Amino acid sequence: MRIVGGNLGGRVLRAPGGAATRPTSEKVREAVFNIVGSVAGDRVLDLFAGSGALGIEALSRGAAHATFIDAARPALIAIRGNLRELGLEDRATVVAGDAVASAARHQPEGPWRLVFVDPPYRSDLATRAVLALPSEHLAARAMVVIEHDRRNAPPDALGSLLRTDQRRYGDTLISFFIRSPGTVTGGPA
Repeated sequence: MRIVGGNLGGRVLRAPGGAATRPTSEKVREAVFNIVGSVAGDRVLDLFAGSGALGIEALSRGAAHATFIDAARPALIAIRGNLRELGLEDRATVVAGDAVASAARHQPEGPWRLVFVDPPYRSDLATRAVLALPSEHLAARAMVVIEHDRRNAPPDALGSLLRTDQRRYGDTLISFFIRSPGTVTGGPA
């Protein structure tokens, strides 16, 4: 598994051992970032981070900071190892804990402009995690990107977030959410 773009493009990422983690493919990551556009200077949250590939991809493409949340020990070891090997530790925070509870409790240094949510398939964890995020922790132009299977698509609206796009890559679906117009926010664009 490799980083697709940015200043670290082509570098190898390690994935957690075992079958519990399903890393986002390079093809899907490239497509997601083509849709998301520039992340330069943004703060990013990677929920159910696994290998950290999505957040690390954002850092490679110029994000200012990424927060990685996962509960699985193998995932945390992989994320920390990837950050260390790539020299990104100073631009990252790794939180060990349940993604839903940690999303609600974690106090970021600034609002997140981009949130990746990639929970185990066949669960409602994506919906629960996004609804747990305090709105003041999201930037005015926040985008939430949820990876899911077709049988467990999140609803079209998650609180103040509205689905604006959905793409299919084999059995993987990616849903893109942005704040509905007029939503009060806790941070700058």
